[in-house]
Amino acid sequence: MKQFFKYVLATIVGILLSSFLVFIIFIGIIGYAISSAGTSGKTIDIKENSVLLIKLDEIISDRTGNNPLENFDFSTFQANPQLGLNDILKYLEMAEDDKRIKGIVIETTGIEAGIATVEEIRNALKKFKERSGKFIYAYSEVYTQKSYYLASVADSIFLNPAGMMELRGLAYQGMFFKGALEKLEVEAQIIRHGKFKSAVEPFMLDKMSVENKEQTRKYMGSIWNHLVAGISETRNVNVERINQLADSVLVQSAEDAVKYELIDQLCFRDQYLAILRKKMGIESEKDKINFISLARYTHADFQETKLEKKPEIAVIYASGDIISGKSIQESMGSETISEAIKKARLDDNVKAIVLRVNSPGGSALASDVMWREVVLAKQAKPVVVSMGDVAASGGYYISCAANKIFASPNTITGSIGVFGMIPNMQGMFKNKFGITTDTVNTNKHADILTVFRPLTAEEKNIIQMSVEKIYDDFITKVAEGRNLTKEQVDEIGQGRVWSGEDALRIGLVDEIGGLSDAILAAKELAGLDVHRVKEFPELPDPFEELMKGLSGEGEEVLIRNFLGEEYIYYKQLKNVKKQRGIMAKMPEEFEIY
Repeated sequence: MKQFFKYVLATIVGILLSSFLVFIIFIGIIGYAISSAGTSGKTIDIKENSVLLIKLDEIISDRTGNNPLENFDFSTFQANPQLGLNDILKYLEMAEDDKRIKGIVIETTGIEAGIATVEEIRNALKKFKERSGKFIYAYSEVYTQKSYYLASVADSIFLNPAGMMELRGLAYQGMFFKGALEKLEVEAQIIRHGKFKSAVEPFMLDKMSVENKEQTRKYMGSIWNHLVAGISETRNVNVERINQLADSVLVQSAEDAVKYELIDQLCFRDQYLAILRKKMGIESEKDKINFISLARYTHADFQETKLEKKPEIAVIYASGDIISGKSIQESMGSETISEAIKKARLDDNVKAIVLRVNSPGGSALASDVMWREVVLAKQAKPVVVSMGDVAASGGYYISCAANKIFASPNTITGSIGVFGMIPNMQGMFKNKFGITTDTVNTNKHADILTVFRPLTAEEKNIIQMSVEKIYDDFITKVAEGRNLTKEQVDEIGQGRVWSGEDALRIGLVDEIGGLSDAILAAKELAGLDVHRVKEFPELPDPFEELMKGLSGEGEEVLIRNFLGEEYIYYKQLKNVKKQRGIMAKMPEEFEIY
């Protein structure tokens, strides 16, 4: 009995201690959120002879969020704020004319962003250097291919003597579930239009189809050629030489990187800082270099001219999988985005709209709902689309009606095709779990969407007809929006994926450029001399975001931050459950590395 009471007491003490710890954590987070909200409007002083420090080591979204839990380090109770692409571009441009900023240093190893996003940041850095005449240095212990591509714009690139640099070309590796489904006795019943529509291949094949390999090799080759051309231009190493280095994996050490003129100098961090001090005219090692992070720089006092009464350009961010209803977590809802487009259309002070699309697609119905709002907006004012890392399938659907479409050379777009998929789990439930079902219908096909029996030939034909109708509607709208014939769209459609450069060649986009270029084009189409940017949808209140995070609705953010690049695989498996109706979507797990 004595032992029993000892265990009970220990349990009670454990519960009390854990509850107290959770309470302390909760109070800490609340305190951080309140302090963040209190200081968000305050400005900071930037010292003379400062250098802007860029570390892109967190996930980069198109837009800076305001969720206090995003990138929050629970081990240190410190926030690691990561700017969105919008603010990165904005404040790099602000730094051009800021006399307090003498230059930029890039210190990054891995960049958790798509290649098109990296391209836009690199272009902004290139403009900074050309317009301001200020220096850019880069230092790292490890350069991945993406981080090196970004760093290659620098005047001087430094690498730790024991460090490494990747240069081996691009690769895409798909994951296939056909074998696993067969073992589980689950049949993926797939109806699609488009021989290149690869979104369903993981469920019906155990390897890539010939058509999918063809399109993947084509757009990856286009992206790689662009990256190599960019490195060749800034590093003055010819394209053939870079490809030779990649083919033979000749860059195997830090010394090799210097030998082949990809890196300027090997040095430890203290040596690199000494070089930086000399560049900035700082004589003593005791005198600190005035580093300011890009995130802190956003709070600097710029003494901007107030533009409240100036005409506005609305920038609407449409990011994530396309679903019906309101936007949630990593998905954009047709209701949320349509309402944002409508608000911008009805706002008399908004003279043009830029729709920033970063989506692999999703629900065909939800895509059509947003497409309609783009058409209505276009009738009232210019609409320009800026494509991010991916604007494919449903992402292209909502873009095609715009006055002008911009894409990065590295954007993944196209994928004009649709599919439907209904899993037949009858075998799994019966043979694995001993579960059977029985059904009573009022009409012949009332249970056509059930997962407890296979589709009949007649039902497959019914769904195929629906897929064909939606595909025909899709290519009709693309043809009208892009001034092409349906036959031309069908030829470049069929679910085929294109790079931004190839999309320009075949008429799916109008110009190569990023978000800044799209805003400038919208300004010109609207005939504006000056403008200010107004962003949609409106961001929720930070405290509301905090409560969502603590109540469990913010778990997706925490999972994304924890998994990093592997998050795409988790997301793919999770989204299989959400697929309803006919889909206009490209593969969820798409990732080039």
